[in-house]
Amino acid sequence: MTQPPVIRRVHSRRPRLLDLFCCAGGAAVGYARAGFAVDGCDIADRPNYPFPRHQGDALTYLAHLISTGEIRRYAFVHASPPCQDKCTLTVGTNRSLGWGGSHVDLVAPTRELLDATGLPYVIEQPNGRAEIRKDLTLCGEMFGLGVIRHRNFEAGGWTVPQPAHVPHRGRVRGYRHGQYYDGPYVAAYGNGGGKPSIPELQAAMGIDWTDVREELTEAIPPAYTEHIGAAFLATATLGVAA
Repeated sequence: MTQPPVIRRVHSRRPRLLDLFCCAGGAAVGYARAGFAVDGCDIADRPNYPFPRHQGDALTYLAHLISTGEIRRYAFVHASPPCQDKCTLTVGTNRSLGWGGSHVDLVAPTRELLDATGLPYVIEQPNGRAEIRKDLTLCGEMFGLGVIRHRNFEAGGWTVPQPAHVPHRGRVRGYRHGQYYDGPYVAAYGNGGGKPSIPELQAAMGIDWTDVREELTEAIPPAYTEHIGAAFLATATLGVAA
């Protein structure tokens, strides 16, 4: 009987990272800047994604990588499962006004598969009721960005220090309940209510490779994942499959 090929473990100057639910690559670019080689996966066609990508269901693809052993090519996994079910906007304003439909919560099945990989990982979610540990919370003001955009990260299989939260310099610009407010930050969500132009949104987020509003408003600022990637690489001894 033919034996399966042996996956040789070698040290690499650029360990490989799997970016699940990758959208247009906000997280991916940050990890690449930190020193990773990145592969993405998203169920939607994302031609603006700047790295190799697989189009398909992220959890089905991850299960395939685990079952075939191909997951051993990777040193780290980032996952941003859809956040609409438990995000602040859904559980707050939208639900109180009867807006929006039902959404699937993929956090628990994502975590189950990530634990099965045996690899260190992060799960990212916005503020709200998503059932993740808030091992790390990042904010645009920590990186001098033009958005606040709090994001929470659960770290699996490793630990990451929490930097001090930097006080906000003012409000998010735009309309709130019919009243307009000015401020140093733009609103990186939606279309109406004094929302920023595409160039303003690109500048505020630190993203210049897509001009699609939906992709910009769904993205993680690359500065966040550059911080996470650098923190992981500073403490890890990595071997990746060749």
